[in-house]
Order: sequence, then C-alpha cells, then structure tokens
Amino acid sequence: MGVDIRHSKDRKVRRQEPKSQDIYLISCIKLWVKLYRFLARRTNSTFNQVVLKRLFMSPTNRPPLSLSRMIWKMKLPGWENKTAMVVGTITDDVRVQEVPKLKPRQTLRPLQGPEVRARQMRTGQLRLQKLTLDPTVLLKRFWTLKKRKENVHIDVAVGVEKVS
Repeated sequence: MGVDIRHSKDRKVRRQEPKSQDIYLISCIKLWVKLYRFLARRTNSTFNQVVLKRLFMSPTNRPPLSLSRMIWKMKLPGWENKTAMVVGTITDDVRVQEVPKLKPRQTLRPLQGPEVRARQMRTGQLRLQKLTLDPTVLLKRFWTLKKRKENVHIDVAVGVEKVS
C-alpha cells in the first residue's frame, strides 16, 4: 500500500480579487481590476502586473503616501518630468506651503486635500499616456509593519534574548 500525500498545504495562498465589502469602493475597483487584469494578461509589462497586485492588497499593506513625501520623491534627479502613480491614498500635508507642478495619478481612493485633488488625472488619461510610452513612476509608502500600533507589541517573550 502506498502512502497518501496530504495536499492541504500545497496551494499558493494569494489574493485573486479585492476582498473589501464596501460597495462604493468595490464598484470603482472592479472596473480597474478588469482593465489591469486584461492589460497584465495581454501585455508583457510588469507595470500592469504590479498595479493589479496592489489593487488586491489589504489596507494594512497599502499605507497612505503624504504629499510632502511625493514632492520629495519627484524632485529626485531623473524623475522631474515623469507621472507619479500611487495605488492607494495620497494625504494632504499642511507643512507644505506651495505644491510644485506635479502629475499625480491615483487609482484607488480619492486624493485627500483640495490642492492635491485639483492635480489628479482620470483613469483613462493615464492609460492613454502609458500607451504612448510617457514615463511613469509607481510610488508607494515604504515603512515597516512594526510601526503599526497593532504590531508594536508583537515581540519575543519577556526574559528571552533577542537574536539579531
């Protein structure tokens, strides 16, 4: 007799679609998921695959990007004339006195803040720009998950030495 192979841990666990139950958010996301799923399948572009993957992410793994950080990033050498794309939320920053001319594009939530919202491009405009090979930068907020309030207390037990 042979040994049965247990297949309970074989499958790859990853999101195949957004998990949110918010009907207002789902109605606009479904359209973008349909578009980027088609583009990721038909084109050989990793850009479309990354955007599709980020559309599926949970809010925990999709932290907001502040306007000041976006301005700082877009002032880096070689990034001046590129379109910034963020899959997530761009928050207004009151410390910024004047906003330089930017080309932000966002695909998930409305831009927060009046000055930022005025500079937002619509979904179709970016697709047309991307098809004409205009340079686009895909931004995200880099931070560690340990900074979240929920994850600060997750650590080794008291009295156990930390191994670096």
